[in-house]
Amino acid sequence: MESTGTPMVKIHKGLILVIDDDQKLNSLLESYLTKFGYEVITKPHPKEGLEELKNHPFDLVVLDVMLPEIDGFEVCQHIRKYSKIPIIMLTARGEVMDRVIGLELGADDYLPKPFEPRELIARIQAVIRRNVNKIENTTEKISRFGDLRIHYLQRKIQIGEKNIELTTMEFMILELFTKRAGEVLNRDQILEELRGLEWDAFNRSIDILVSRLRNKLKDDPKHPKYIKTIWGTGYMFIGRENE
Repeated sequence: MESTGTPMVKIHKGLILVIDDDQKLNSLLESYLTKFGYEVITKPHPKEGLEELKNHPFDLVVLDVMLPEIDGFEVCQHIRKYSKIPIIMLTARGEVMDRVIGLELGADDYLPKPFEPRELIARIQAVIRRNVNKIENTTEKISRFGDLRIHYLQRKIQIGEKNIELTTMEFMILELFTKRAGEVLNRDQILEELRGLEWDAFNRSIDILVSRLRNKLKDDPKHPKYIKTIWGTGYMFIGRENE
């Protein structure tokens, strides 16, 4: 019997690469993500995944940490040498430091196993949305706070004439601080702003990242030029922007 109704149009939301050696999980993710309009390619071996990245314009990578031969941290680090593609890392290990390492190496989000597929969908949607917003806001802006110079589009900072290397998360926190200078931000606010999600498990990681950022900025926490600790609350950026 011929249908007289309007044919259903499948909306393509993006192309996703899943790198995970769990073939059963790969099949489940491919089936589930496809239902939500995503095209999915799965690769069980990291080298195959890295090769696949060269062949297709992926919108996001779902990357497992525990992989054969090369772990997910190394794969993430390798991808970040040539691409800013959003990365969500998966792991059976839930330690806070594992999550911090992944985020510092350039991952955009982190989801411990086991997880609900619907939560992964929510994270994928949030990460892709944030990435699109970044691309749309491509006007370069440079801020100067004394000797500190921040190139937001290039994601580069300098102190005097010296370039300072920051991880992705360190730069994101510095950007947040400078754009909300003079405002006290507690740890929950910082987490929500940076990740778009409220993750209690990451509270301690904020202090670790701020400490590392201070070291790179040569900012003495006892006599700060840039980041002041508000005891019992959080942090405030006190650097004064040059006119």
